[in-house]
Amino acid sequence: MFLRTESFGQFIRLYPVITALVAIHIAIFLAMNLPLFPQQLIFEILAGVNILIQMGEYWRLFTPIFVHIAFTHLLFNSFSLVLFGPALERALGKFQFILVYIACGVAANIATLILKPPYYTHIGASGAIFGLFGIYLAITFFKKEAMPQQGKQVILPIAALGVIMTFFQANINITGHISGLIAGFLIGAVLVKIRPIRFL
Repeated sequence: MFLRTESFGQFIRLYPVITALVAIHIAIFLAMNLPLFPQQLIFEILAGVNILIQMGEYWRLFTPIFVHIAFTHLLFNSFSLVLFGPALERALGKFQFILVYIACGVAANIATLILKPPYYTHIGASGAIFGLFGIYLAITFFKKEAMPQQGKQVILPIAALGVIMTFFQANINITGHISGLIAGFLIGAVLVKIRPIRFL
């Protein structure tokens, strides 16, 4: 379920949404790190800054989901998306997958806006990715037959480890991680009630 055996071409064809998301991650990362582009300006336009959101720049609830400055941050989030996203993109379909992914990320950023100080600045896809973990957890708890045993054995420890590590790493938006997880769990609880979900 979480083992990727596709070739690069097959992955692009089977999971176009995840491919596009990772491509956006990489494109923005390069734009902010290559001297050809106004790096600081790009960051200033796209980053989530609570005080600016409060002043009406509401796009900042959305754009931080795609922004990474450090290569390790980009690599970890993109790798997590490639590893844990495909099963959900296939189970939910392209349109519903992107909707729930963005919803989890925006929910994490709204929680950050509400609970963090006015000048708090945040970036990264972690809230949305934790949202995917939350959806898997909801399916595991509310529709056990839809989740293969192998999937449960992977996602439960990974989600638990992700939550634990959130509290022990520096410069982590704990509010965003936990809020994304909760948003994903709530969205997943609704999804299993309104549509059939089964992983192949």
